[in-house]
Amino acid sequence: MKINQAFFRTIWPVVEGGAVEIIDQTQLPHRLHIVRIENVEAMVHAIKHMQVRGAPLIGAAAAYGMALGIADGALDGDVERTGEVLLQSRPTAVNLRWAVQRMQRVLLALPEEERAVAAWREAAVICDEDVALNQAIGQHGLSMLRALASARGRGSAAQPLQILTHCNAGWLATVDWGTALAPIYAAHEAGLAVHVWVDETRPRNQGAALTAWELAQHGVPHTIISDNAGGHLMQHGKVDCVIVGADRVTASGDVCNKIGTYLKALAAHDNAVPFYAAVPSPTIDWSMQDGRREIPIEERDADEVHYMQGVTADGAVQRLRITPPGSAAANPAFDVTPARLVTGIITERGIASPAALHALFHTSD
Repeated sequence: MKINQAFFRTIWPVVEGGAVEIIDQTQLPHRLHIVRIENVEAMVHAIKHMQVRGAPLIGAAAAYGMALGIADGALDGDVERTGEVLLQSRPTAVNLRWAVQRMQRVLLALPEEERAVAAWREAAVICDEDVALNQAIGQHGLSMLRALASARGRGSAAQPLQILTHCNAGWLATVDWGTALAPIYAAHEAGLAVHVWVDETRPRNQGAALTAWELAQHGVPHTIISDNAGGHLMQHGKVDCVIVGADRVTASGDVCNKIGTYLKALAAHDNAVPFYAAVPSPTIDWSMQDGRREIPIEERDADEVHYMQGVTADGAVQRLRITPPGSAAANPAFDVTPARLVTGIITERGIASPAALHALFHTSD
């Protein structure tokens, strides 16, 4: 996608080899900072501290982390240990384990002397596949948005289709294009007028900081709202649909996404607003049925609640405490939206209700 009219991906190998570079998302929207990652420990730090984030991008980063981790040794034990180190970085996004296990499966099937080169090759394939999956999600989502716009008499400059999203599930959360934002980008490119309500997404403000930034870079009309405003907008007919991403979707269609998503789904259900999750197939965990009981929910550092980062009047980026000294803070990073509140799941194969998700992927196999 675009930054200052130049095309970027979120992660890429350094031309001379032996390292990868990433956009440091903790510096956005105030500063575009490129970080070079040269070993698996640095990649773990980047994942854990959210320099890279979003389920698909975490998977891509883990794939390159495997390549970095076996650069100096590719014995079976090296491959296994590198995977274990990466798996400790973040627990909720299923793409992390999916990518590590795929890399291990490919590498352990090869002679030791072929593994280092193969690791870089396979990581690049995973990245290219992610882009293709997200482009397909965009096209299926575009068909839905066109139908919705037609039914509601929207889609013109005077009456754009109104879409609400939560957290960041754009190209910054993937290798390119994004998941929840892919249909929005596709609609914008196709000339279907859309306007995006962007939840700020406390406590890390991925909506206000990241979604708004990338939509602005691409010229998509949008408005940032507080996390508590979505229900009010739905009550007053100002939201035509909700589209979110996910860090894990169960086989039954439960959607695990950034904390606060469940509340948006409840408001959407109460106001008959369609609620969609957009996910590539590696984000679907076919081994799980009950998201609330089975999905591990990451509890992040309380300081993310206590502090906020912003720009002062003189342009300096500062971190400020916003809570009283001595007050405790809890920081669950995700919640689970039950399948009963989900209108449809947008995938690279099409759109399915939660009840039809399994059939979408398995009846043709």
